This record gives sequence, structure tokens and C-alpha cells, in this order.
Amino acid sequence: MGRIVDLCGEVAAAVEEGPEGFVLPIEARERLRADWPEEDIEDALGLVSESIFQSELVEAADSLSARLVELLGAYGDEKAYESAAEGKATLGIEEIRQLTHRLDRLEEILEVFREEGSPDRQGFDELQARLLDHGIEDEMQPDWEKPEAAGPTDEDEPEH
Repeated sequence: MGRIVDLCGEVAAAVEEGPEGFVLPIEARERLRADWPEEDIEDALGLVSESIFQSELVEAADSLSARLVELLGAYGDEKAYESAAEGKATLGIEEIRQLTHRLDRLEEILEVFREEGSPDRQGFDELQARLLDHGIEDEMQPDWEKPEAAGPTDEDEPEH
């Protein structure tokens, strides 16, 4: 196993990005052929390429995720959330719910790869709590009437 790691290290040091992906310069490939079969060199190049792409993917996803946590976190504020729930915001509540759900999972995965801390999640976490509560208000307080839904009751009508 140690030898293939050595080969991958040599390939990673020599690899260049070409128009069709990562390639080894001719002189590096010839130098490696002195000690390695072509099949091993190609396998190492494949591993190094995948590792580079994964690193770039994680970096791009981390940057995008941090920005979305900030953007969606703004809806954690009560007024902004109510605006979205009433359909007055740029994003509808269902889109916010879907993005939040997927972003939360992405954040969990990125924690494995992050070397630095996570973005500030306070607003995002508040948004998640509001989304969890959204739609269950009636179940939580079945006798509670919302002010806009309150109307005259039997007690308010005069008796005949």
C-alpha cells in the first residue's frame, strides 16, 4: 500500500490540468515508467484527479452553503418569516422549506471536510425552528383563535 501512496504523491506533484482533465507531462510519465507499469500510473492519475475534483467540489459547496446559510438565515427573523409565509417575500415558504432541508444535510456533510469553523447559523437555526412549527399552531392550541380569524361568537350575540 505504501508504494501506491508514493506513486500518487509523485503523480500529484507532477500533474497538470489539460483541456480534457488532469494529465501528466511527457517527461514525468517517462520518469515514472522507469519504476512503474503504465496501468499503475494511470490508476494513480485517476485517484489524484478524483481527489483534486473532490477538494474543489467541497470548497465550492462550502462557499455556496455558507452564503445560503446567511441568505436563508435572514428568514429566521420573525418579520421576514411572516412575510414569506404570507407570500410577500421573494421566495415562497415551500421553496424556503425545501432549500433549508437540503442545506441542513449539506452542512452536516461539509462538517466532515471543513478545516475552519462553520458559518454563523443563528438565523438559519431560528428559521428551521419556525419551519418546524409552521402549520402546527392549530394542533398546539386548538382553542386559540388567531386575531384575523376571530369573529363574533354566540356569546357576543344578543339574546332574543
